[in-house]
Amino acid sequence: MDDAEIVERISSLATEEHELERAHEGEAGLDDEEQARLKDLEVALDQCWDLLRQRRARRDAGQDPDAAKVRPASIVENYQQ
Repeated sequence: MDDAEIVERISSLATEEHELERAHEGEAGLDDEEQARLKDLEVALDQCWDLLRQRRARRDAGQDPDAAKVRPASIVENYQQ
């Protein structure tokens, strides 16, 4: 996946995340299935952003950006903000 594809994927995931959140504005909130989907979207977004950062860092360091790999959720979800 190249940078443009990753950015496109981020956009798609973010759109779905916002649609899910907006669908329940002013209501009781998300049901269990929707909450699970929202969490999945958040994890996928974090992984995509991490992959994009890895690719850019590798490119800046003169390394092959295609060698960057998607890191497991257990890693990207534990980064400090």
